[in-house]
Amino acid sequence: MRLRSWKARRSWKNRSKRTLIAAALTTTIVAGTTGWAVGNEQQPLTGPPPGTQAWRADHTWGVRLPDPAATAPARVAAFFDSLSEAEQQRLARRHPSVVGNLDGAPTALRYEANSLSLKTERAREQARQSDPDLTSQDHERARSLVARYEELLRPGRQILAFDLRGRGQVAEVYGDLAGARHVSVVVPGSDIDLSTFDRSKDRYGTPVGMARSLRAAAGKDTAVVAWVGYTTPVGLGPDAATGRLAAAGAPRLARFVQGLTASGVPRPAVFCHSYGSVVCGLAAPRLTASDLVVLGSPGMRADSVADLHTSARVWAAKDDSDWIGDVPNVELFGLGHGEDPADPGFGARRVPAERAEGHTGYFAPGTDSLRAFAAIAAHTTSPSTPDSGTGGSAPAADARHVGEKQS
Repeated sequence: MRLRSWKARRSWKNRSKRTLIAAALTTTIVAGTTGWAVGNEQQPLTGPPPGTQAWRADHTWGVRLPDPAATAPARVAAFFDSLSEAEQQRLARRHPSVVGNLDGAPTALRYEANSLSLKTERAREQARQSDPDLTSQDHERARSLVARYEELLRPGRQILAFDLRGRGQVAEVYGDLAGARHVSVVVPGSDIDLSTFDRSKDRYGTPVGMARSLRAAAGKDTAVVAWVGYTTPVGLGPDAATGRLAAAGAPRLARFVQGLTASGVPRPAVFCHSYGSVVCGLAAPRLTASDLVVLGSPGMRADSVADLHTSARVWAAKDDSDWIGDVPNVELFGLGHGEDPADPGFGARRVPAERAEGHTGYFAPGTDSLRAFAAIAAHTTSPSTPDSGTGGSAPAADARHVGEKQS
């Protein structure tokens, strides 16, 4: 009895020691990379879209419009189905910032509404470019925003969400979302916002670069959404090491995906990169996804696939050259994000990533990871083990075989 008690105390002390060491290493890595810069702390964007107050006060139709903050996307979809096309168009013209960001509203109508919002903001910034009451710095920022809005208004771009509050949020669609047989959503990690989501530098580290590459590999039957709908961390400071921003972003992601399925879109595969996987982990119980794929993940704030409480198949990829592998997988006093989803003990199906390079190379053309992602997105995977309803697991050889078939 005493021997068992002594062994239990010793085991507990060893676990505690490992946890404290891991926490210290996490602090060292994050602090040594960019420092705990308080100035980089971000305030998460929450709440309904801009213009909601005017929307709520609009009784032109003699009915109460669905509250963007409280009405489920399925009920939003039903409301728009009850309107004529002319009535939908009038609503979009009167309230473009709400309709353009209203989960459950028709896809084409959201495109039109966001185009109207972008044109309004472009005109506003064009006037500010030469406003004599503003500083030269204000003029320069206005010119930059005009260029940004003109890029988003280029023919062929499909902007599914546009919110200029904070650092700006946006969602863009590649492919025919309304007619696609398969749909995927890409959720990015740190340093992504309205100005950087489609930057040319580090292309495959941006949601647009990932989305374009995935659609090219998956084929024309697949549509991919690059979603920047939450406030991402800046750098590798405390925001990246804690779950505060992820907790604020998770309900936004869940609602966005629910809005897609309420609009008649197939249940999507959701691809979550880096800190985006923390968002996906917290959103998982409410995420109406067919597959949940994490890559370069620091953790999902869960100990195992079962802890995610999702019916989606869960996949994980991590290449040996990814620096995220140097971050200890621990969660202590709010610091860190828990177990490594790519560890076999987590229970996720493994995605091969031997040919991927670094933290942002998973979607690069020619990689085994991209081939496997395309197979998941197009639903051509055929795991040799049955789904358990909690994500399950599949032999690495199966994922590797699927990737080869897509080449």
